[in-house]
Amino acid sequence: MFVYHEAIYERQELIQIAYVLMATVRAVLMVLELLMLARALISWLPLPEDSPVENFLWTVTEPVIAPVRALCDRFGWFEGLPIDMPFFLTFILLSVLSALL
Repeated sequence: MFVYHEAIYERQELIQIAYVLMATVRAVLMVLELLMLARALISWLPLPEDSPVENFLWTVTEPVIAPVRALCDRFGWFEGLPIDMPFFLTFILLSVLSALL
């Protein structure tokens, strides 16, 4: 009887840990989406090249976009388009991943 209750307690503890991990990942994805949205909006503003806000947004979001950008460049996808498609694809991938969690 004691072993049964201990197993239930351990299972509940694992479920709580999984919930916290999923909530943390979901929060990180949401923050990344917001930062990417801010980067997209700021790109339309006439800011100086050394703008600290733009530099911060680029520094935080580009490592997430870079793998998609490299894949698109390697296969020559979306060349010549006036829209930054790797940025757009990364945003969609983050949104889908967030929705799946």
